[in-house]
Amino acid sequence: MRSFWRGIVIFLFGGVFGTSFGVALGFFLFPFVFPPPTAIEQVAEADRTPLIATGTFIHANPSDPIHYGKGRVSVYERTVFLEPDFEVGPGPAFHVYLVPKRSIRDAAAVKDSMYVDLGGLRAFKGSQRYPIPAGVDLKNYQSVVIWCERFSALISPADLMAAK
Repeated sequence: MRSFWRGIVIFLFGGVFGTSFGVALGFFLFPFVFPPPTAIEQVAEADRTPLIATGTFIHANPSDPIHYGKGRVSVYERTVFLEPDFEVGPGPAFHVYLVPKRSIRDAAAVKDSMYVDLGGLRAFKGSQRYPIPAGVDLKNYQSVVIWCERFSALISPADLMAAK
């Protein structure tokens, strides 16, 4: 009789552990298996205000093959525009932040700052437009960052340089 209950406990533990592992693996693999289509947005004529700054996304931690980014970003008075060559490694809950620091290379630099969340990243590749909320003074923001909210991880930063 004792071995019967032992078998039941092992069965239940295995079921709970297996289900938990499967769900966790599914959350991790879903963006890799089913990525959203490449974005093809344009800067609207109303958003084509003077160009304030430009930057290039970098791979902040070269030893991390999953969290990378590349491509250009343009910041207008009312819009942040990820250029058509933009690309990041897939993952869950990515957001676009304006950050008041330059040379961001780790997550602590973002967590310790008063960033502006421009919204969730809509695609891992291609051009995308994010409106800047009213009242944001762009002189105070030196970086655009792709951030994973679910894991509080830095994906890719872009230092901004004033447009000429």
